[in-house]
Amino acid sequence: MNLSLKQYKTIDLTIMFILLAAAEWLIAKAAGVWFPDEIYVLSPMTAMVCIVMMRWGAYAAIHAFGGGLALCMASGAEPRQYAVYCIGNCLALAALVLFRIFGKEKIRTSPALTLLFTVSAFAGAQLGRWIVGLMLGGSAGDIVTLFTTDSLSLVFAVVAVQLSRKLDGVYEDQLQYLKRVQQEQRRGQLSDHGDTEYGEA
Repeated sequence: MNLSLKQYKTIDLTIMFILLAAAEWLIAKAAGVWFPDEIYVLSPMTAMVCIVMMRWGAYAAIHAFGGGLALCMASGAEPRQYAVYCIGNCLALAALVLFRIFGKEKIRTSPALTLLFTVSAFAGAQLGRWIVGLMLGGSAGDIVTLFTTDSLSLVFAVVAVQLSRKLDGVYEDQLQYLKRVQQEQRRGQLSDHGDTEYGEA
């Protein structure tokens, strides 16, 4: 079955959204049952948003918002927390500016730049939550709590995004990936055709 680019992108974004929402929901529910008094939280949001930003750019805002929504729904959050997490998470996309500075390919292939990209997305999300929280009556000191309680999520994001670099096509601009796959297929076809002619000769 041949898919158009639009269909491929829609399917890809949908699958990643479902995976993130399901993971956020399950982790939040499990933490509420097994670790109700634990101050630290674990969220795959930053990792997934970084991967989607590399694959599709600003479409990652859907996943940043959706990750916050799933987390809030699973944890029984108050209306204020919905705004803090859903809207605040979207500031993770501030890391997109690094694509303009260094270029996607350089960030993709460099472990150090990938680390910078991941940390920037994490910091952006925490700052976004803090800013929204301030607008809704929070205190300036909440920024410390946000970075501290979500520190495990940063560790997870760093490891997950670095590992995704090792998987072909996962942490890669999908337009470039599809072009590369087509070129490899064409080279393979030409090679097979040449081998056939040589064999017949």
